Amino acid sequence: MKQPGSEGEGGLWGIVLAAGQGSRLQGITTVGDEAVPKQFCALHGDVSMLRRTLQRAARLVPDPHIKVVVAAEHRKWWERELADLARTSVVVQPSNRGTAAGILLPLTPILRQDPEGVVVLLPADHHVGREWILQAALDQAVATVRTSPDRIVLLGMTPEDEKDSEYGWIVPGGDPSSGPAAVRRFREKPPATETAALLAQGALVNSFVVVARVRTLHALYEERLTDLAALFRRWRGGAASLRSLYERIPSRDFSRELLEPCADRLWVVPVPPCGWTDLGTPARVARCLESQQTEPSPLHPPARTRFVPPVDLSRRLDRALRNA
Repeated sequence: MKQPGSEGEGGLWGIVLAAGQGSRLQGITTVGDEAVPKQFCALHGDVSMLRRTLQRAARLVPDPHIKVVVAAEHRKWWERELADLARTSVVVQPSNRGTAAGILLPLTPILRQDPEGVVVLLPADHHVGREWILQAALDQAVATVRTSPDRIVLLGMTPEDEKDSEYGWIVPGGDPSSGPAAVRRFREKPPATETAALLAQGALVNSFVVVARVRTLHALYEERLTDLAALFRRWRGGAASLRSLYERIPSRDFSRELLEPCADRLWVVPVPPCGWTDLGTPARVARCLESQQTEPSPLHPPARTRFVPPVDLSRRLDRALRNA
């Protein structure tokens, strides 16, 4: 899957989203008086979740086509972690303006270079116990977009803990066991009282892993977030002009403001149980560790950097539980 498509088909691109704060984990990620964003932490061992995600991306996308979105305020962590990447691969946000801007920032230059390309969005704070299952689903999603360029395909995770209601949910319009299906309903973090009804309809967890044609995804911005798209359309590059741009743009949410209103245009690839979690809360970290899905995957090569994650979540959680 690492080769670009046939002539006229466009290349394959990866956007790794690594600019989040991880505020709900600050109780176990704080060193001294400073909270370390969870993507720079390790679940256990000496490889960060960001590095695991880069390895995941590299199995699918040519290295020059991987863009990593980071925050300027996190430089002390990502500068060392990403020292082996080309400068053009690291996309620095001047400030946080929500996930919609965080995706549109790298998508804009990709659109100018390769509008017929296919882009894969990969959050940098996910743990996957069985990578080969996720890999097969990613391959299937890319193949779906290659054959149906107007589709925006989400990876829907089979719920492995139905008590956790703090996810977004995708209800397939068909039998999810038969492969990619049109989305009948998309609900981004609904009230807990609604979750049971969604699960009864066969809902899958929104992983925030998205695959789409570059021009198709950008067209969604042009339609739903016209003001944001117009501002980025006029941006031609440069750190100073980017800072000025970020001073003017509003904070917008990708899932809630682009995906949820357009559920009838989305497709979903159901992912069988693979030990996936976004490690968004201490409880999810604890459940992940208890599941014993934390052995290094054979798909993960050794880390390529000497960056040592400042926090090992398994040790921090164990210490917090002992002190409770």
